[in-house]
Amino acid sequence: MSSPATAPPAPNNLKRIVAASLIGTTIEWYDFFLYGSAAALVFNKLFFPDSDPLVGTLLSFLTYAVGFAARPLGALVFGHYGDRLGRKKLLVLSLLMMGGATFAIGLLPTHATIGSAAPVLLTVLRLVQGFALGGEWGGAVLLVSEHGDARSRGFWASWPQTGAPAGQLLATGVLSLLTAVLSDSAFTAWGWRIPFLLSGVLVIVGLWIRLSVDESPVFKQALQRAEARKADADAERMPVVAVLRHHWRDVLVAMGARMAENISYYVITAFILVYATTSAGVSKQTALNAVLIASAIHFAVIPAWGALSDRLGRRPVYLIGAAGVGAWMFPFFALIDTGGFANLLLAVTVGLVLHGAMYAPQAAFFSEMFATRMRYSGASIGAQFASVAAGAPAPLIATALLSDYGSSTPIALYVIAASLLTIVAVAVAKETRHRDLADVTSSGEEEGAAGAPAKQDARTV
Repeated sequence: MSSPATAPPAPNNLKRIVAASLIGTTIEWYDFFLYGSAAALVFNKLFFPDSDPLVGTLLSFLTYAVGFAARPLGALVFGHYGDRLGRKKLLVLSLLMMGGATFAIGLLPTHATIGSAAPVLLTVLRLVQGFALGGEWGGAVLLVSEHGDARSRGFWASWPQTGAPAGQLLATGVLSLLTAVLSDSAFTAWGWRIPFLLSGVLVIVGLWIRLSVDESPVFKQALQRAEARKADADAERMPVVAVLRHHWRDVLVAMGARMAENISYYVITAFILVYATTSAGVSKQTALNAVLIASAIHFAVIPAWGALSDRLGRRPVYLIGAAGVGAWMFPFFALIDTGGFANLLLAVTVGLVLHGAMYAPQAAFFSEMFATRMRYSGASIGAQFASVAAGAPAPLIATALLSDYGSSTPIALYVIAASLLTIVAVAVAKETRHRDLADVTSSGEEEGAAGAPAKQDARTV
């Protein structure tokens, strides 16, 4: 029987929570992905003009990777305060930081105007973006996960995950529209600034929606329980320490699970803009259109994969995605090499559909691994620390491999290796599908509080 804290909320209330998380994550990912697309298309010319074209792209992707380097720090800071103060306050702050940095990029002078200071300022703003996104993901998925019940948690928690393809769709759509109506010289001169400045309007909308939702009832119940008992002091004062003490295995599993998901995504959506235009002879507009359509399909399939994880479990669905992405890499590049739009679209679409099988159950899967008073920290640390080794260098490594070998084979093997690592991590994990997020006896929340031994087998119901 569900406890009051985990009883299914009113449908309208849950939908409002889901909508607030989805719109917020869409805006955050729009800002983050916009930078990645601009890095592949124009930043090499605007901020690194003295470099060889491919070297300029590498330098551009290096500033792109810097944003990932800041995400673990954001995970630590936002996770710490999110576990102490609540999910909602930190989500509002992350949205303000991300939107402000993105808007500022739209106003940034280029290398032609202020010289070497331009790439320095660009890097600083990218660091702010990464810091904000490091705290965004954990809070958004927890706000939904902790409002729902275990029976449909995979489905509802997957909706904030659709913010990634929605943000990609929005960013790519705006760029695609601008490149279609503007000449290359106009887009490079001023047109690229428009989507960055648009972020200011989107943030206002996102804040209005996020401020209207309630704090997680599971968190409020856990906070009241901790205050009443004055127990679990380590989780209350330093959630990060508690995570590493009681949930270090779960952190490692989450990091391993992220490898194939993160690397494949940025190869499929960011690096493709470089590979398709330089090696396959595809126009910039054609590549953007393929990513645009595939992102729309990606958005649609994520909730379906999330619902399937409620029936089959988080692990089986995740394993389907990890194995599928690895198997798809050689056909992926072979289709792109044909230079045809239909084949390019097929390559990206199948890749993103398989990616969705990992990304959809990830929100519920990671949320269910950790105790309430350390859940924001645990989920964020596991997800964002992995991004430093996975998504951050993925376009950079792929571009370097292409430059060194002139072939897609090493890039395909790179993604396949990541898939194998993820398969191992998920295979050794425990199934979490029926976990009651408010049941302290099913988590590590009381482990160490009174010298009690850890109950490893109680993490799954």
